Amino acid sequence: MSSAGQTLTSPRAAAAAQRRGARLAPGRLALYLIAVFGSALFLGPYIFTVGSALKAPSELYVFPPSLWPATPQPQNFARVFQVEKVPFGLWYLNTIIITALAVIGTVLSATAAAYGFARFRWWGRDFWFMVLLSTLVLPEEVVIIPKFLMFDRIPRWLFDTTLIDTWWPLFLPSWFGGGAFYVFLLRQFFLQIPRELDEAAKIDGANSFQILFRVLLPLSGPALATVAIFAFLGHWNDFIHPLIYLNTPERFTLALGLRWFQQQPTDPTEPREHLLMAGSVLFTLPAILIFFSMQRIFVRGIVMSGIKG
Repeated sequence: MSSAGQTLTSPRAAAAAQRRGARLAPGRLALYLIAVFGSALFLGPYIFTVGSALKAPSELYVFPPSLWPATPQPQNFARVFQVEKVPFGLWYLNTIIITALAVIGTVLSATAAAYGFARFRWWGRDFWFMVLLSTLVLPEEVVIIPKFLMFDRIPRWLFDTTLIDTWWPLFLPSWFGGGAFYVFLLRQFFLQIPRELDEAAKIDGANSFQILFRVLLPLSGPALATVAIFAFLGHWNDFIHPLIYLNTPERFTLALGLRWFQQQPTDPTEPREHLLMAGSVLFTLPAILIFFSMQRIFVRGIVMSGIKG
């Protein structure tokens, strides 16, 4: 009897589902159209930048401006590395080194801090965690002058030198906590891992460090990757801190170097805007590749980190 009832009701259910799908189709179509329009709107400037990077100098000031060059010039990307007094390759290397040191420090220090907040009970833990979270609403512009004075005066008092115009201020803070957002993200993820695993490891004789490195971290791949990706994007695109701390062009990062390149006097008969655009494309390329290639990982890490407070 039940099988007969299922046979009779299944066509009705299919018809009802089909009607619901027909009603939802216009709404979904509208959402898709809005998404396509929004994507085209936000991609427009980047497409124009890529097109300008491929233009010949004679096409830069044509009116009305064209979105794509008549004859693409891919050699412009190689010419960026050959511009006189513009060490673009050195800036690229500087940015890679600084970003790598900052990302490593962020992951290590944020992991240690989050582990302490998530797995240990100590006096004032919740209070200090709230204090840590409160720093998220503190603008960076408020603390940048005290940080500048700290990196300038403390080394003078101790070693009769200064850390201004060095790379230390750009990555050293990442080794002391990594940032409130990253600590919060990892703490939330650690809270999803059952404590029974810690207890089982303790029974086997594991100490706190062994529990962290052999139990928690192998299970925290998405969260660690999320922190690394966000830290990479933040330090790779950072402009304000290199602007404040660096003075020597040979120590510049790409973000600051491109601005310095833009301000250099040029011959009006030999415009270099197409080379500046080519440098901008090369600057954004690693961030774009990492974002799209690892999008699933950091979305998963954020979603899993927000399940439990």
